[in-house]
Amino acid sequence: MTKGTSSRAVVIGAGFGGLAAAIRLRALGYDVTVLEALDQPGGRARVFRRDGFTFDAGPTVITAPYLIDELFTLVGRDPRDYFDLMPVDPFYRILFPDGATFDYVGDDERLMAQIAALSPRDVDGYRRLAAHARRIFDVGYTQLADRPFDRVADMLRVVPQMVRLGSHRSVYGLVSRYIRDERLRQAFSFEPLLVGGNPFDTTSIYLLIHWLERKWGVHFARGGTGAIVAAMVRLLHEIGVDVRLNAPVEEIEVVNGRATAVRVAGGARIPCELVVSNADPSVVYTHLINPRHRRRHTDRAVARTRQSMSLFVAYFGASRTYPELAHHTIVLGPRYKGLLDDVFRRKVLADDFSLYLHAPVRSDPSMAPPGHEAFYVLSPVPNTRSGLDWEREAPRYLDRILSSLERRLLPGLGEHLVSVSTMTPHDFEHTLRSAHGAAFGPEPILRQSAYFRYHNRSPDVPGLYFVGAGTHPGGGVPGVLNSAKVLERVVPGPERPALLVIPGRAGKGAPAPAALAAHGR
Repeated sequence: MTKGTSSRAVVIGAGFGGLAAAIRLRALGYDVTVLEALDQPGGRARVFRRDGFTFDAGPTVITAPYLIDELFTLVGRDPRDYFDLMPVDPFYRILFPDGATFDYVGDDERLMAQIAALSPRDVDGYRRLAAHARRIFDVGYTQLADRPFDRVADMLRVVPQMVRLGSHRSVYGLVSRYIRDERLRQAFSFEPLLVGGNPFDTTSIYLLIHWLERKWGVHFARGGTGAIVAAMVRLLHEIGVDVRLNAPVEEIEVVNGRATAVRVAGGARIPCELVVSNADPSVVYTHLINPRHRRRHTDRAVARTRQSMSLFVAYFGASRTYPELAHHTIVLGPRYKGLLDDVFRRKVLADDFSLYLHAPVRSDPSMAPPGHEAFYVLSPVPNTRSGLDWEREAPRYLDRILSSLERRLLPGLGEHLVSVSTMTPHDFEHTLRSAHGAAFGPEPILRQSAYFRYHNRSPDVPGLYFVGAGTHPGGGVPGVLNSAKVLERVVPGPERPALLVIPGRAGKGAPAPAALAAHGR
């Protein structure tokens, strides 16, 4: 190791995974530098502020809030001094093509009443489905989400439990064992789409998302998801972490088989003991590391990775309000499996679509000017392997989506529409540097989960680690935050003793923990 650099860690990317990793590495005692290619932190969770509106660019559903809280308490801070989470009720309102609606809520009595209103015979089936989801959660989340899966033994250890829980079935297949009504089958199986998975292909392990929401609820941050990003960046500044924007990494330098430095556009070289990448592993391996250092993740091996779908996202405002809306609305189209086949398998842009509409003014009026609404609507679409020309397709697709929303949910939208912008798969690929414009990294099918997903600890380059949607445990805010938590089990402690008190204001004077004395537990 180079003298003077033995306790420095470099984090590539300031998304949720990178920011969380930086906090945890600092608590371990590392000197940490965060390098972000864009002009603001957040990655997929960055913010667009236009015409008085605040638009969260990406994740808007916050579950398992304890994962955010513990980042602050880890360094002696009170998270309530930094951000404010509000519960969302209903979690989601689902609008079916026949005009029926379903409010997915956390309260058991209200939820059963919603189910009974659509299909009385499915009330008991849902109780059994929820019990099954809880058993999956108790294994797939509680026992495994923050554990590394980089050895075959790690996988073999849990295979018997996964088999007993039916992990060979898809999410839709398992839901259909308990639920007969097709509308309710859709309502209880769409959640894998939140992490990039096709409900008809994604292993039923991901049904744990359902119980995760039931257990901790769905939340929204006052000021938007970007307010959490801002709080994490503020915390990093307070504890002495250097966050650099407009600093795209061009190479991870490997010497004697080990990551020893990163090179930034413009020529700057930052030596370090270890590198933690929040960037897409497929891109990191093929673009940032010389092929001679990659025995396992060769270009050919990476090319075989099945990437998730992408997203078309529109951000728009209206010069009127829609107080009858829910905060989160799932607008289902006339087809379910057929549409998903178009998106994931055939990779064509279908004539129909299903949509997720985010209306944050329901929870926080500050997201739009007075008397206005801020919206974000997304549609799952094929990734860029489709060959679609999004410069040509985007305006037409936007018109179709807005017209559909006006007919089904937002009357008068056309005459009140203001401040419209979009993000397409092209932006995911070229701005966010995601392989094939995939919105969630590798698709979460069984053969790309746990041990079979990109490992948190690189098997090719010692000293290189991964966090984020592309590595274990996967996409979604809880998955990404848990990937940073895995670091505590795989990253060695720095050569210098860990800090006993993090510099800066320490909440109520509480000391930061020492180098996680139980490190490696």
